[in-house]
Amino acid sequence: MQHITTLGDLKKSGYLSKSIKDELRDNLILKIKKKENVFKGIVGYEDTVIPEIERAILSRHNMNLLGLRGQAKTRIARQILELLDEYTPYVTGSELNDDPINPISNFAKQLIAEQGDKTPISWLHRSERYVEKLATPDVSIADLIGDVDPIKAANLKLSYADERVIHYGIIPRSNRCIFVINELPDLQARIQVALFNILQEGDIQIRGFKLRIPLDIQFIFTANPEDYTNRGSIVTPLKDRIGSQILTHYPKSIELSKQITAQEAKLSTSQKQDIEVTDLLATIIERIAFEARESEYVDSKSGVSARLTISAYENLVSTAERRMLLNGDKKTVARISDLIGVIPAVNGKIELVYEGEQEGAGIVAQNLLGKALRNQFTEIFPDPSKLKKRKEASPYQSIINWFGEGNIVDVLLLESEKDYKKGLENIPSLTELVDTFVPKLSKSQKLVMMEFVLFGLAEHSLIGKNTLEQGVQFKNILSSMFSEKDFFGESDN
Repeated sequence: MQHITTLGDLKKSGYLSKSIKDELRDNLILKIKKKENVFKGIVGYEDTVIPEIERAILSRHNMNLLGLRGQAKTRIARQILELLDEYTPYVTGSELNDDPINPISNFAKQLIAEQGDKTPISWLHRSERYVEKLATPDVSIADLIGDVDPIKAANLKLSYADERVIHYGIIPRSNRCIFVINELPDLQARIQVALFNILQEGDIQIRGFKLRIPLDIQFIFTANPEDYTNRGSIVTPLKDRIGSQILTHYPKSIELSKQITAQEAKLSTSQKQDIEVTDLLATIIERIAFEARESEYVDSKSGVSARLTISAYENLVSTAERRMLLNGDKKTVARISDLIGVIPAVNGKIELVYEGEQEGAGIVAQNLLGKALRNQFTEIFPDPSKLKKRKEASPYQSIINWFGEGNIVDVLLLESEKDYKKGLENIPSLTELVDTFVPKLSKSQKLVMMEFVLFGLAEHSLIGKNTLEQGVQFKNILSSMFSEKDFFGESDN
């Protein structure tokens, strides 16, 4: 229908005017009937958040997505855009995207009164029907709703009583669009009050003008829980006017979290082709976030964004890539020791409580990584503490004894593949241990698992682990007792 350029032709085409909420509802119904996935790339919400959003759309509700940071709230809002018609007509030149059949602005009404069926019509693509505003304390009513424009009044020689002196804000200009306000609690209370009429009656008030403009907008708000921040809150009457409040959440399992990270991590083609990341390392990356959400040092009200694991995964790959480039290799496999590279990605993405601030972000991040390694170890291999309680023979004893005899293994960050392999395979019983509990691994996966065993035993204080300038050294636990720090920065004492 985009070839239609006049109001008369639009009427002849059989075009039916429809509100944006009905448009979203009708298109959602079609997709549900066809069993199409509306929210592509949104993982972990299939049985929780997405059904609630669909119910809100079917109910023609404005909605508030409430959840901690990094829970895909804005991404969901942007995907709702795909439920709009691909193109929609509007009166050419209209500031408010007037529906040619049901105009609301004086401009459009006068133009149609003057030109009738010859009124020019333009088409708006759905990508142009999405407006997003970040709520900040400096946002004003003039920004959102509008104000009198003295320059316009002077240029057009109009009285301040003339409606044409109004400069419309971003909300009226978003008529027939999806309008998103991110971080709603940050909007000053008096500005939130100005939204009451718009949400309930659909009209606006500007500087005492007696306007009745029935705006047609799908509002979507995003917010963190009110107790997360001292910056502000959503005023109760505004919450009352929002049809549906939908609670988002973090992935409920490591497997779902891995899917999200793999989907969102920005890797180059060469990184994907040349650097292998084993499932073990991908799992440890996710465990860091899970450990952070349970940590006494991390503010649980702030949350731990999914961006932490995405950035950590990218850093892991880059750490392995840097070693590959310096060694002149064509391909490589990410190692456990490469996890040291994820610390900077964790540092800035955790909000610490007082005790955590005393420790420092770097130390907390290193501790979280250590806990992730320790807990992942017992998911794959027998828990050393349980073996000790049951007084069972330890499958690790020969390895522990070997280090107890004074043997030392250095795993260097820039170590060549040949030296890396030689150092691990020299440890008696290490290969057999991995073959017993994790059979059918490829050669490269087995070496990473063997290195993981050393880190796991060190985290359980069965062997010693000291920091070297360019790597880590494994040795007898007693000989490393007086080291200041281990590889991940924790004291051995």
